[in-house]
Amino acid sequence: MSQASRTKKPDVKIVILGDMNVGKTSLLHRYTERKFKDTISTVGGAFFLKQWGPYNISIWDTAGREQFHGLGSMYCRGAAAVILTYDVTNWQSLAELENRFLSLTDTANTDCIFGIVGNKADLTDALAQEPETESESERGDEPQPVVTCPTPPATPLQHKQVSREDAVALYGRVLRYKGLEEKACLPAERMCFETSAKTGYNVDALFETLFELVLPSILKKRSEGESATVDLETPMEGKRTKAGCCA
Repeated sequence: MSQASRTKKPDVKIVILGDMNVGKTSLLHRYTERKFKDTISTVGGAFFLKQWGPYNISIWDTAGREQFHGLGSMYCRGAAAVILTYDVTNWQSLAELENRFLSLTDTANTDCIFGIVGNKADLTDALAQEPETESESERGDEPQPVVTCPTPPATPLQHKQVSREDAVALYGRVLRYKGLEEKACLPAERMCFETSAKTGYNVDALFETLFELVLPSILKKRSEGESATVDLETPMEGKRTKAGCCA
């Protein structure tokens, strides 16, 4: 296999699940393209191959519409991590994760990691309305004057229907569904996020955290792949029988 082919082969799979209109595709666009754009509902599924250091990570964006529900288990097959996404302004979108989407993860790896993500935080949290920007030290700019007057929210805040406590409780139920002990798993405080695909709030933190957590799966897969690989260019040494064949 050529080096070019190897760089295109994914080392691990991450799948984004959730109801329609929670912003799954927008989250992926924000992380991969560094910008927000309105998108139409995903048909079936699509994936993006992310180069993370020397590793290749495929991130699968799945359709939330009911008519494509049956495809979800196929996309989850062999996944090392699943991002269960809901809309913080829509309680039903959280309930749908447990009612419709959790069972689709039965085909994921037995050691699959789960992240619970509440998107559209900019609609309920003024802090999430501020666009993610580079620090002054990274830009090399002079420090800006401190603004003493509070800046009003860019848009009026909406009622937050799903609290962080609700997300933490769902994480616990996900672990119990998978037959896992909470004490032996990653803590909910580390695996529950609130994000904004529109402003970029917490989006990098979400994906980078998951990438670091699936690294053991990548190394394990590569190790198993190397041990199972036969090098056809290296001649095999074997004992010759009287018939002239290798034993």
